[in-house]
Amino acid sequence: MLTMENVTKRYKHRRSDVYALQDANVEIGTGEFVSIVGPSGSGKSTLLLMLGGMLSPSSGKVTLQGTSLYDLSPNERARMRKQHVGFVFQSFNLVPYLTALENVMIPLFLSGAAKEVQESRAKDLLERVGLGERLDHKPTELSIGQQQRVALARMLANDPQLILADEPTGNLDPDTSAMILDFFEQFVSEGRTIVMVTHDPRAAERARRKLRIDGGRIVEDKQDIKTRVVA
Repeated sequence: MLTMENVTKRYKHRRSDVYALQDANVEIGTGEFVSIVGPSGSGKSTLLLMLGGMLSPSSGKVTLQGTSLYDLSPNERARMRKQHVGFVFQSFNLVPYLTALENVMIPLFLSGAAKEVQESRAKDLLERVGLGERLDHKPTELSIGQQQRVALARMLANDPQLILADEPTGNLDPDTSAMILDFFEQFVSEGRTIVMVTHDPRAAERARRKLRIDGGRIVEDKQDIKTRVVA
């Protein structure tokens, strides 16, 4: 489903080359749950952004569903993301003046869905994450964990096959973190693919495969063969 071939990201800093990622090679199959771990500044977020078509490599190739992402125009890449990729962030990125229902409706509105379809699907998704009674609440009226669940529902709105998560449990207490990871495992059981950057060892261990990055290089690729699902 998702591959990186000899991918390098190089920056110039005071006339010197700085490598955020070096010669990264990875293949992620449909239905995998992959965690990316490593020290701060090791290249984890760079890797995630490149997989999502958000950051062009200096060299190498990234493919999603057989399509070379960075051979596409910016508009074509944006359409590819909208069709196939959902993002989950530590900061949630909810619109503060919109209700939970309205926040989840945003991707559906942008996709041109009819108003009744937007409302019906948004309600269904919020009920799925246990917020059916919080439809009219704005982000400030919800707990941190509830806000993350709204973000999960919004991410699911366009039914993405690939979910990219950047520290999705970073602001959450242990019980709420476990709940979010339970949802991730449900999504994987439905055939979705999840790639998650995390500093949390407990979250990393919930994944079926762990990539460790250090100094911009993938230094470990450990997977549970018994549970891996490959396209």
